[in-house]
Amino acid sequence: MINLQDDPEELDDELFEHHRIMADPGQSLVRADKFLFDRLPNVTRTKIQNGIHDGFVKVNEKPIKPNYKVHPNDVITVSFPEPPRDTDVKPENIPLNIVFEDEHILVVNKAAGMVVHPAFQNWTGTLVNALTYHFQNLPEMKGNEGRPGLVHRIDKDTSGLLVIAKTEIAMTALAKQFFDHSIERTYQAIVWGVPNPPEGTINVNVGRSLKDRRITAAFPEGDFGRTAITHYKLLEDLRYVSLIECRLETGRTHQIRAHMKFLKHPIFNDETYGGNEVLKGTVFTKYKQFVDNCFKIIPRQALHAKTLGFIHPATKKFIQFDSELPADFKEVMEKWEHYVKYN
Repeated sequence: MINLQDDPEELDDELFEHHRIMADPGQSLVRADKFLFDRLPNVTRTKIQNGIHDGFVKVNEKPIKPNYKVHPNDVITVSFPEPPRDTDVKPENIPLNIVFEDEHILVVNKAAGMVVHPAFQNWTGTLVNALTYHFQNLPEMKGNEGRPGLVHRIDKDTSGLLVIAKTEIAMTALAKQFFDHSIERTYQAIVWGVPNPPEGTINVNVGRSLKDRRITAAFPEGDFGRTAITHYKLLEDLRYVSLIECRLETGRTHQIRAHMKFLKHPIFNDETYGGNEVLKGTVFTKYKQFVDNCFKIIPRQALHAKTLGFIHPATKKFIQFDSELPADFKEVMEKWEHYVKYN
């Protein structure tokens, strides 16, 4: 199974138990990943190993290492940040901003504030609720039931382009391109400060923070997390902030947001990663008021999934889509351009 690219946007401190298995008294010593693979339906061994690595699997209430061997009478639990749920999705008549559509795929421009799929605390009002209203019989990835059409996702408060599969063939072809990192994805972001050098590659592992499970942390030593690669380029220097382009090579939870924080250039007004404070500029009250006004205009992280390119599942031709920056993003950019010009 090829998993959805980009993990769920909303992480939560509390974990909910989904599976509890007690090993038999005569259980032979066997690796935990193999033990669970033989007992859990529709789950790959790789996904189980990732779950162990992320702390979702415990034996006798204690986290384990991937090479742990199950013993007789061990109690193995598998938990996740969201409670077990019914995979049925309620269709909702929510308008979609469709950029492209044919019989195989759909490209939509998601507005900031919309969650991509139903999950804990967001069971309705999502993109998937809208998709199931407007389209029937969308395919689902094995192991990702309840998320029809999805092959990737973006954060709730990130705006921009998503491709949706309308057929099983399209889903398989697109999922493989994401898995192979051949999908071309560029984002634009307003970040604090001006990156130096103005162009570069961040090749730093990211994973759930060891201190706060709700956020993604960078692990430059490579001892935790998974490989994450972001190519960035400065587009506009605005003295205290800058407009950058980020091209994703991998798709991890909050990858750009965590990488830019690691680079000490958090995304503007990204509350989760410290970008909602005045990090660059003067101490004057007038300047602080200006920044606060900008925060009010774009009450979210200033991040937009701008372009998306891939091989069409049916025609086998490369196609690419571009999108306009949303109004809140453009307005803040114009305010910063005016500020640095006249101050």
